[in-house]
Amino acid sequence: MKKILFISSEGGHLQELLQLESLKKDYDCRYITEKTASTLFLQERYPGKTDYLVYGTQDHLLPYLFIFPFNILRSFFLFLKYRPDCVITTGTHTAVPMCYIAHLFGKKVIYIETFANRHSPTKAGRMVYKIADLFVVQWEEMKEFYPKAVCWGWLF
Repeated sequence: MKKILFISSEGGHLQELLQLESLKKDYDCRYITEKTASTLFLQERYPGKTDYLVYGTQDHLLPYLFIFPFNILRSFFLFLKYRPDCVITTGTHTAVPMCYIAHLFGKKVIYIETFANRHSPTKAGRMVYKIADLFVVQWEEMKEFYPKAVCWGWLF
């Protein structure tokens, strides 16, 4: 059975990603997000198939300078642990290292640009666009920034 690794930051990005839950019946799915009080439900919903990265934002730069490199190493470890065939993400900074790791190992990378951005690309989207095997936007207007993207419409 093919393995899919779903990864995103917490909040809206995670909620968008969970809209793809129907894939779990056909694939061995794993989930990775940031560990916060709002994401602990994943361990109950997907027992044994959920892992966490350390929560951090660029708004708190000093701690983030330590958290981000740690999360890169943790992402590498989790990639080797699960050996996914495909990484699917809705962003953001949390997911970028995993996308590059998957690309480095010749695995598929599917990036879904967030619904929240209709008129400007995200930093994570710009970073992953050049390596993504499939880049999905939820608004036709976003194809101005990502000409090779496909528009699937809204996930919600």
